[in-house]
Amino acid sequence: MLQIDGWKRVLILLTCVVGLLLALPNAFYPRVEAHNDAVASIEAGASGNGLEEQAAMWPSWMPSSLVNLGLDLRGGAHLLAEVQVEDVYEARIKSLWPEVRDLLREERATIGTIRLQPSPVDELRVKISKPEAIQEAATLVRGLARPVVSLTGAGATDLLVRAEGSEILVTLSDAEKLATDERTVQQALEIVRRRIDEVGTREPTIQRQGTDRILIQVPGIGSASELKDIIGTTAQLTFNPVVGRTGDPDASAGIGNEILPSLDDEGVFYIVESAPVVTGEELVDAQPSFDQNGGPAVSFRFNPGGARKFGDYTAENIGSPFAIVLDGEVVSAPVIQSHIPGGSGIITGRFSVEKSTNLAVLLRAGALPAELSFLEERTIGPELGQDSIEAGRIACIVAFIGVLVFMFLSYGTFGLFANIALIINVGLIFGLLSLIGATLTLPGIAGIVLTIGMAVDANVLVFERIREELKSAKGPARAIDLGYEKALSAILDANITTFITAVILFAVGSGPVRGFAITLGLGIMTSVFTAIFVTRLLVVIWFERRRPKTIEV
Repeated sequence: MLQIDGWKRVLILLTCVVGLLLALPNAFYPRVEAHNDAVASIEAGASGNGLEEQAAMWPSWMPSSLVNLGLDLRGGAHLLAEVQVEDVYEARIKSLWPEVRDLLREERATIGTIRLQPSPVDELRVKISKPEAIQEAATLVRGLARPVVSLTGAGATDLLVRAEGSEILVTLSDAEKLATDERTVQQALEIVRRRIDEVGTREPTIQRQGTDRILIQVPGIGSASELKDIIGTTAQLTFNPVVGRTGDPDASAGIGNEILPSLDDEGVFYIVESAPVVTGEELVDAQPSFDQNGGPAVSFRFNPGGARKFGDYTAENIGSPFAIVLDGEVVSAPVIQSHIPGGSGIITGRFSVEKSTNLAVLLRAGALPAELSFLEERTIGPELGQDSIEAGRIACIVAFIGVLVFMFLSYGTFGLFANIALIINVGLIFGLLSLIGATLTLPGIAGIVLTIGMAVDANVLVFERIREELKSAKGPARAIDLGYEKALSAILDANITTFITAVILFAVGSGPVRGFAITLGLGIMTSVFTAIFVTRLLVVIWFERRRPKTIEV
């Protein structure tokens, strides 16, 4: 019988209403966007500047999720960055020296005095005064090696230690370099993502390309140079022991030391030990604050490991200066007055409020483990994005009208039902895109246009099947019922195969390809729903009211 249970009717109607409500904010995009930005600012503690008026531009009880516009629609910046993984080898080798020095000092009676020797950046060379004990010293240093933490480096150690005459040479193993490269790129990827998220941009695309490259696309940002300013600053914070102070940048620092300029005092340079006591990687929090004189500053807090090292160093070096180094410049070099056990402190300097806030953001996001070199950069203006939106809108409207006219001319009243379902179908697509926070790109618009054409496919199958059943002298109710029943398998087969293609495109593709796959996949699901359930409900309601003796499809 041609009938649909009451609870099914309610569920179908409720699904359509909810989907259309979720899609509704996109029809008022600028107003809802301003409302969302104002609400986010108010929740973050901001006030003034008409935020309350902007927040009132859209009812708070209405859905306010929008379809995010991609780089090609909204305009923005595109960068392709290469991670200089070799930088990490140098930092790793440099940090080994204090451990090797402290280890060998305990055996000074056996191996003699210890001297750090000039060496390439990826190698640590240590000379002892008793060459006859070189093998024993090398064995001690090998005890610092640890297993490589990676699947490809199973069974290997991170350090290679060999003896040459009276010198010990320490380098990273090939397995450790591979593992380090992987960790470095992943860490750089995460830090770039955190820095961009701190700024509050919408739906950036940040993904790895190849072995050591990162693709960064951020819609809505002014220029590629602005994006580089956000992610290119290293914000590398270290705490280094101070050896001395000088006014000559070319003075001899000594092996294991380096000369760094003062951030605030022009012409002043500090000689500091290259190996830091604590690094910014051990920070767990950094917030803008004010010093005792009311000047802008940045307060910080270390994790337990960093707090322990910081506390031990301050306890053993009371009365000695230590340098707070930010990106190769000494922010300040205070004298340790007492033991600092809590692992927290404050960075003071000639900061503005804006600079202290930005510094806190960068420190919180973490330091980039290696320098990024930008291989490609593009800025896409909002005018170009607006042109793309207009072109996409025209394409959708033309396709939409063409399908509506064709269906009505071909199937009459039943074509009208299919057109209503098609309108609901497009609304459901935008509702789902808004619900999952998807990003719409030009290929995504192409996916929607394709869906508009495919959406009536299922209805065409049903209506043609109804025509065939009517030719068999069956009554209208029985012909409609059999039409939906016998067309169901063909509808499912056709759409499942297309959906599998969309899933493969999403899994294998990236960027725009994924955008196309998302809209195509969602469009398939909504078109099957509207064809099988919505048009059938419309037909059943019409048939129950009209009770026609004959029908024309």
